[in-house]
Amino acid sequence: MVHPLPAINVLGATLTPCSTDPVTGFFRDGHCNTCPEDQGSHTVCAVMTAEFLAFSKYLGNDLSTPVPEYDFPGLKPGDQWCLCASRFMQAHVEDCAPQVRLAATHQRALEVVPLELLQRYAID
Repeated sequence: MVHPLPAINVLGATLTPCSTDPVTGFFRDGHCNTCPEDQGSHTVCAVMTAEFLAFSKYLGNDLSTPVPEYDFPGLKPGDQWCLCASRFMQAHVEDCAPQVRLAATHQRALEVVPLELLQRYAID
């Protein structure tokens, strides 16, 4: 059985929802909750941009095309999504990182992304 880690954000407070439309998260519960089995660390609540979506598609993770068999509507600019912490770092290095919501970003993201960097992209 999979057990989520405590729902604490990067600010040390209770993790707030990231998105329920479209529904996001490793557990598809609208939060960037995580667990040891979440090897991608889907912990950064990011606001999608056209530039980031194109970057992700270029790297082989097409987030913009709907996949009906998985109830995935495809993302568009403005949608919020629990992004893998390492993908956020890659996007930062390539100057196309999306903005983030700190209150909805899980503290586990700090294992990969420094808080100071997340703060630089914060919209909350």
